[in-house]
Amino acid sequence: MSASKLFWSTLPLGNDVSLLAVDANGLAAFSKPAGVLSHPNRISEQPRALLTVPYVEEGEYFEWTESVEKSAAGTASGDAPLKKKPATTVLRRLWLLNRLDSATSGVILAASSQELADEIRSMFQKKHVKKIYNALVFGLPSESKQIWKDRLAVQKRGAQIRTAAKSGIPSESHMRVLGQKRGSVPVALIQLEPKTGRSHQLRVQCAQRHLPIVGDLTYGDFAANRAFAKANGEKRLFLHSLETSFTYTFGGKEHTFAAKAPLPPEFALHG
Repeated sequence: MSASKLFWSTLPLGNDVSLLAVDANGLAAFSKPAGVLSHPNRISEQPRALLTVPYVEEGEYFEWTESVEKSAAGTASGDAPLKKKPATTVLRRLWLLNRLDSATSGVILAASSQELADEIRSMFQKKHVKKIYNALVFGLPSESKQIWKDRLAVQKRGAQIRTAAKSGIPSESHMRVLGQKRGSVPVALIQLEPKTGRSHQLRVQCAQRHLPIVGDLTYGDFAANRAFAKANGEKRLFLHSLETSFTYTFGGKEHTFAAKAPLPPEFALHG
């Protein structure tokens, strides 16, 4: 097994985290379940993180050591069995490229080198990364497609985000209805494509339009959340990072990368 394949096959992945794709440059996409942290903030949180190892905040990378066995070469004819040499300890690092709230599931990216991480992070900063989310919301959108533009600001008390007509930062998302279910508590499955990357942007923009995301404990409809959880047995935030794609330059060449995390079955509209 090559060193690269060994690296990706032995990652200390968190609970139910899966590797979706890896390209030749060491750019990887993972599927993060709801409830798993993008990275731990303290040692006690490592078992609940994307990787269950220490995270270096200053460099934004996971770091751990791994024992690797080396084999001595056999005879010239290849008849003699390989002899194992003593294992060596190797320092491993994986650079985190973006984050999802712990309650949000879906695609999250990482890189196996600092150089590649710098390039992809610049793509995020320049807004050259296409991100598609799916959300289950209470209520029915008035139109099948909409462009949402708001100005978002952090409240002085607490960490909540709010809309602010004058002082907020411009935020834009494109919405498309994928399905809906009418009834005593109507719900809709919508696609969201954020054009800006503000904290809690999608959650706030949905709530602002009286379409709170199901299971949102900060900006949502608390009574509706309780009723939904009781009826369906699901208490998660129904926001999923479905797909991420972009083209980047590395090693003097252009590369296209795309990854998709299947929509969890609990998002299905029944009836």
